[in-house]
Formats: sequence, structure tokens, C-alpha cells
Amino acid sequence: MALKVHVDVVSAEKELFSGLAEMVVATAELGEVGILPGHSPFLARLKTGQVRVQISADEMQVFYISGGLLEVQPRVVTVLADYAENAVNLDETAAIRAREAARRALAECLSNMQCARTLTEATAQLQAIDHLRRHAHRLGK
Repeated sequence: MALKVHVDVVSAEKELFSGLAEMVVATAELGEVGILPGHSPFLARLKTGQVRVQISADEMQVFYISGGLLEVQPRVVTVLADYAENAVNLDETAAIRAREAARRALAECLSNMQCARTLTEATAQLQAIDHLRRHAHRLGK
């Protein structure tokens, strides 16, 4: 049996996941980080992106987050997200529309930070959906 670490993924609104996992991969500000059981403690800021919780060799949950903190202890990994959603609940059509609207707005005004943020968030949601889809395809689901 593989070693596991307790993982909590929470946002201000809700708890999205609490349980044991073999590995956690998160999008930190300085790049993607992978956490295995017994990892050295650290704290990192998370940027808009995805958190992948590898529960077992054939089960993974993918979450979209819009930033937050990652706290790692040897036996516990905590994701404190500003906003988070399970990738299976994301609306791909809405994310595509938001991304296209943000791209059009950016073309008109390159200094608009809200457009850039909307584009980043929509792209991250689509990446989480794509990762979930590719993982399910590999497992034949």
C-alpha cells in the first residue's frame, strides 16, 4: 500500500476535499509543486490554476483555484483557496465565452488588469477541465 498524506482543499465558501492522497500537485507562484507524504514543511502562495489530488493510481480529483495559500506539513497538506471549484462542476462553455470576451477586451486595451485576470481565470478553468478529461480518457472512463 502506498504512503498517503491527509489533504484538505477549502475555500472561503466551502470544503471541497478532505481525505487521504498519494500526491498533491498545485500551481504556486514560482511554478508547479508536487507534494508527497513526508514532504518538508513549507508555505507557498498559490496563483490562479489547478490543484490535482492523486487519491490512488486510478483516481484523481482536479480543482480550479483563483489563488490562495498552500501549507505543507509532513502528514497534512492544506490548500486555502480564495475561490475554488471542483473541475467537474466547471462550465466549459461559459469559460470559453469569458476567455474570448477577455481576449477581445485586451486587444482594445492592453493595460486593463481586470481583462487580464478574467483571461487568466478562464484559461485556468479550461486547463483544469482539459486535465480532468485527459486523465479520465487514460483510465477509459
